[in-house]
Amino acid sequence: MSTQRRLQAVIDAQDSADGDGVKIRRIAGRDVNAQLDPFLLLDEIRSNDSADYMGGFPAHPHRGFETITYMLEGAFRHKDHLGNEGVISRGGVQWMTAGRGVIHSEMPELSDGRMHGFQLWLNLPAAEKMKSAAWQEIGSDQIPVIDLPDGGRVKVIAGAVEHGAGTVKGPVAQGSTRPTYLDVELAPNDIWHLAVDPDHSLLVLVFQGSSTELGDGQMGVYHEGDSLKLEASGEGMRALVLGGQPLKEPIAQYGPFVMNTIEEVEAAIRDYKEGRLVA
Repeated sequence: MSTQRRLQAVIDAQDSADGDGVKIRRIAGRDVNAQLDPFLLLDEIRSNDSADYMGGFPAHPHRGFETITYMLEGAFRHKDHLGNEGVISRGGVQWMTAGRGVIHSEMPELSDGRMHGFQLWLNLPAAEKMKSAAWQEIGSDQIPVIDLPDGGRVKVIAGAVEHGAGTVKGPVAQGSTRPTYLDVELAPNDIWHLAVDPDHSLLVLVFQGSSTELGDGQMGVYHEGDSLKLEASGEGMRALVLGGQPLKEPIAQYGPFVMNTIEEVEAAIRDYKEGRLVA
């Protein structure tokens, strides 16, 4: 018999800034690390004012985790130390494994207009933090979409969703945390059920409209069970649904470096300053 997960905690996104003054809404911090595990941070950029995002994210390093950038509107150009370059545009995803080290920039590709997207940080287990860097560039046409009976839809970016007599799988190659990343849109008062791994963490971030439990900019942490029930309010809703195998490992973080000990973070800082981060 299926057991429905219950909402255990609500985390409010906080207004913040990063990069060269880019305005964001952020969910992160030591006080929520255990609730987010294996995720570390979720940022949302949403603005019609180019002054809020034109500074972009000039060249900066990462080590020890993965970054997932998902664009709904607008576009960012990515460049890295290996010469990789590409544009993440509307509906597209870049899944970057920093591993041992990456130095990259993310700069806006438009001078005005609507910019809306998310960046999610996914932790790596200790045994994989120094692995080689890797990238997955995924266009919107590669992401499967499930049309729901009442007019909603589900975009399956990572993980799998049971639908009808089959299973719809996202295009992202699965790592050890076996992440789920869904973009779910529900019509007013619609209800949707998702089968989930009972061992996985499960998070829901509403970013448009509201559910019967969460409003815009709120992340719900759902515990204990093998199914999730989402019910939209009378205005409908759109949300990210995130899941993954928790690592339950110590986290030592300093800005863009996420390791397991302070000594490892200090080594990352030295490597960066002395030009060995990406060696």
